[in-house]
Amino acid sequence: MSHIKIVDLVNNTKTLQEVTAKGWVRTFRNNQFIALNDGSTIQNIQCVVDFENTPEEILKRITTGAAVCVKGTLVESQGAGQKVEIQVSKIEILGDSDAEKFPMQPKRHSLEFLRENAHLRVRTNTFAAVMRVRSALSFAVHSYFQQKGFFYVNTPIITGSDAEGAGEMFQVSALPFDNTPRTEEGKVNYKEDFFGKQTNLTVSGQLEAETYAMALGQVYTFGPTFRAENSNTSRHLAEFWMIEPEVAFNDLDANMDLAEDFIKYVVNYAVDNCTDDLKFLEDRLAQEEKQKPQAERSEITLLEKLNFILENNFKRVSYTEAIDILKNSKPNKNKKFQYLIEEWGADLQSEHERFLVEKHFKCPVILFDYPAKIKAFYMRLNEDGKTVRAMDILFPGIGEIVGGSQREERLDVLVEKMKALGIDEEELWWYLDTRRFGSAVHSGFGLGFERLVLFVTGMTNIRDVIPFPRTPQNAEF
Repeated sequence: MSHIKIVDLVNNTKTLQEVTAKGWVRTFRNNQFIALNDGSTIQNIQCVVDFENTPEEILKRITTGAAVCVKGTLVESQGAGQKVEIQVSKIEILGDSDAEKFPMQPKRHSLEFLRENAHLRVRTNTFAAVMRVRSALSFAVHSYFQQKGFFYVNTPIITGSDAEGAGEMFQVSALPFDNTPRTEEGKVNYKEDFFGKQTNLTVSGQLEAETYAMALGQVYTFGPTFRAENSNTSRHLAEFWMIEPEVAFNDLDANMDLAEDFIKYVVNYAVDNCTDDLKFLEDRLAQEEKQKPQAERSEITLLEKLNFILENNFKRVSYTEAIDILKNSKPNKNKKFQYLIEEWGADLQSEHERFLVEKHFKCPVILFDYPAKIKAFYMRLNEDGKTVRAMDILFPGIGEIVGGSQREERLDVLVEKMKALGIDEEELWWYLDTRRFGSAVHSGFGLGFERLVLFVTGMTNIRDVIPFPRTPQNAEF
């Protein structure tokens, strides 16, 4: 039987028509009023049952979580809170739900409890709203780059290279753990493994994307990446999604322009297309803020924060200038920072990034020209010999949301940097080939998709913006 989505029913002005709706029961009151939701909208549709003419055995099966099909007449609602409702003429139970055992009861649940029930938490208003916004942002990512003439490239998930040089990678192996083949030196003999060498899950598609940018001009990746970093925090995941554009002939300034334009586009798309969900999430955040001490409460609402990003140019500040600001700041002088800024070359922490954005400049900030020693090998060395053409975009409440750079296009400089860091040239022979054959200035950046979703939805834990979070000691579902 065909049915109409609830999002179309609640926005329908043509009443007195016969309709069929399918969904899951959120609540059933007074043996008469069903709040029905099918996931297409934050709004439920009220279905009014003629309980006097409905068999008792059917009424008993209309429980929270049950899947039902209702048929009836769409009419103007007599009650408050909705424009239309369905006067039910026929109801069919498609799937029963034991009311006493169903975890998603119509009450307020803690986010920790909901994480333990990640397979069912999307049945709640909060998580349904977050995941619809996530879907819209995902579409906007592709829409932006496709409109700009970028080509979508699928880079490998299994790789033999460590793009970041951090070494915190998940190994991929088909070797038996109980009888691992060894070399004469006693080391694992990867030549007998599936790929004949040591391989890992990717931490970034950047290096491979660079090779495609040097042929197709402008490309982007959007796929899963993995970090075996034992960080059990509200900002880290072991598996997450990365957006990584790479553009031939772009210098750092053009890279910063692209990143700012891109972020504004996708945020604007969400504001325009997720109105009901963002309003719900804004109200939810406001309730959460009331539980905090006055000094810790946000001064602006969620939608004000999103519009703030859209309406303000991002402030561009050199790392050197930022260090001077931080060194002379009150939190630093009063030793309120956990990590005190004492000298040029310090690696900025989240507390420093948020101070610059939220307290000092009070707008999004792009920091550029970082010390070479705290950045990756592939970033272009400046003429001063000590800084690189790197840039990070810092957001309120989040800290770093984008990291990018102009890539080192000079073969001799790149090889010297790799030697200094002990990176094997033979492992990255293919990457160096792009500098041997038709090298050119090129740039790109990486944006952790979950941090973007975190910012747009106003959620405070990154585990709540991905369907099934993977974190230390947790690979459930």
